[in-house]
Amino acid sequence: MKIYTAPITAATMAIVGSTALAQQAPMTHPSTMAAGMHDAKADRATAVRMAMRKLWEDHITYTRGYIVSALADLPDTSAVATRLLKNQDDIGNAIKPYYGENAGEKLSALLRDHILIATEVVNAAKNGDKSGLKEAQQKWTDNGKDIAAFLSGANPDWSKRDLEEMLQKHLDLTAAEAVGRLNKDWTADIKAYDDGHVSC
Repeated sequence: MKIYTAPITAATMAIVGSTALAQQAPMTHPSTMAAGMHDAKADRATAVRMAMRKLWEDHITYTRGYIVSALADLPDTSAVATRLLKNQDDIGNAIKPYYGENAGEKLSALLRDHILIATEVVNAAKNGDKSGLKEAQQKWTDNGKDIAAFLSGANPDWSKRDLEEMLQKHLDLTAAEAVGRLNKDWTADIKAYDDGHVSC
């Protein structure tokens, strides 16, 4: 259940970051207003980017933990899954100050579905259920398109088609990590994880 977060991270930070940059700095004396506004905007934009990056790093970390635990039937699997799902709510909550309650809830719901479908993919692959795997992967692709539609709708500068392609790459790397681990091909497993992580 590897998560290729680079496209989602970039898109989400662009959506939130552009709004943060647009916000006005607190009023200051006219002689220092221009410099102060520039610094305040830059500081806010940096803070937003760092906060979003932290959330997506958590996403990567707990996704990796879930893959390892679920495929090995470790006793912490349920706890890791719960923490991973909370991360999706955290990401949705992070955009609420900029896009409102409904947008935040919508993003959280899409991302929670993304994770829940990923567990179906992992379980089907683990059990050798080819038909179940095919069905789950199609649901995953459809969910990726829904996420792309949401992100491009929030920021028209982002191409829906480009986002769909990037999100599909993320799904492909996720599957590659799970398959590599199932086959005890640790090199492939680690490469898929690294490929998904490097651009975040």
